[in-house]
Amino acid sequence: MLESLRNFMSKRTIASKARNNAMNKFSSYEGLKRVRQEAEELRQNENRPHEVIYFHKVDDPYSHLTIHCIDKLKSSYDISFKPILVGDENPKTVHEPSHYSKYCLKDVKRIAPFYGIEFPNASYPSPELVNKANSIIASVDDNKFSEIAKVVSFALWQGEEGVLNDLKDKYNSTTDQTKNCIKQGNKIRDEKGYYFGSAFYYEKELYWGIDRLNYLEERLSDLNLKKSSNNESIYSLNLNAPNKLNSEKKINLTFYPSLNSPYTFISSKRVRELRDNYPINLITRPVLPMLMRNYSIPTFKAKYIISDAAREGRKHSHEINRIYSPIGTPARRAFSIFPSIDEKGKGFEYIEDLLKASFQDGINIGNKDYLEGLVNRLDLDWTLIKKDLSTRKWKKVLNDNVIDMFLGDCWGVPSFKITNEDGSDPFYVWGQDRLWLIKEEIAKRLT
Repeated sequence: MLESLRNFMSKRTIASKARNNAMNKFSSYEGLKRVRQEAEELRQNENRPHEVIYFHKVDDPYSHLTIHCIDKLKSSYDISFKPILVGDENPKTVHEPSHYSKYCLKDVKRIAPFYGIEFPNASYPSPELVNKANSIIASVDDNKFSEIAKVVSFALWQGEEGVLNDLKDKYNSTTDQTKNCIKQGNKIRDEKGYYFGSAFYYEKELYWGIDRLNYLEERLSDLNLKKSSNNESIYSLNLNAPNKLNSEKKINLTFYPSLNSPYTFISSKRVRELRDNYPINLITRPVLPMLMRNYSIPTFKAKYIISDAAREGRKHSHEINRIYSPIGTPARRAFSIFPSIDEKGKGFEYIEDLLKASFQDGINIGNKDYLEGLVNRLDLDWTLIKKDLSTRKWKKVLNDNVIDMFLGDCWGVPSFKITNEDGSDPFYVWGQDRLWLIKEEIAKRLT
């Protein structure tokens, strides 16, 4: 079993059986319900309270958002709340550190106003201020955490050293005490199967950031822990973009999908709907799966990604069902005919069908009969398309796509780029959970 997990995200085709089994296990809704039931039975048997753990990283932009949720979470649900101070992310999980840090800052600056939260700076705080912030938080009692952590966060991101110095007079840990606190926090975070800050944990399940708070609320509500009868979320997005938009002008939307990405699969339906309801020119520029770009993804991260994508898919009525990972030969063979299909104007439809086959129907997309049938369904001539099957010219196309994606500090998928119709003013977005932001940006440009 251990060896299977080690091979779980291997880029080699030979590991596909173990990888498929693991991905199907991690995405199973029945499995999730079973884990929840067993966790609740164990909690009751051990007579433990309903404890929500929160991992806070002072210089993580997303933690500045989640810290605003704590008071409402505690007042809305009958829970015990346990804050945990953590430090740097697990290095095995951050594949492009420079792009990652730039993108996180940019993303939080963009989304904070839609939650009615002020994010006060456009650059990261100095290590000296981060150390002061950590020494304060490390000595704060749990019941004072939310109050003090918010003050610390604003002071840190605004560079108000005087505020931090005043707080240090009352809340102060030695360097060793702070290091030990963060070390212990990282240990707990790792034991819970996570790797970043700004995340909540409740009984075997993780909820990253303000984006996934709704799932924690749903679970707590299912356990009858909500203190009131209203169904409002703690923090909801304040959106302006309409469901359908008409305009004489158009916007270019570039879609960077990958064939082994569950997040890409669950986004494909909404990308198609966006194309149907908004005046956009949809440009599809696939990239190699991360595993085939020589990134390694540890099993604990893969487990979170797949289970999280599965619940997001259920939310958006585009569920993951039977998975057949296309890593290796299947992906290369499917990509080999993409350029010629895209030239015929069917690039998005082709990728969408491949994703459905891999994440819903459990089909090996490298199978030649499947590819022939797909090409025929797209009303294209297989006798012409198959001339490119298993050739290599697709490699430069996909490599150029990755280079373009990196220009927006995006390295994972699905990523997107909005430009005006003439290609100007690029606006890059990473993640299927930012499709709402894409709609907001398009509506802003066209209305």
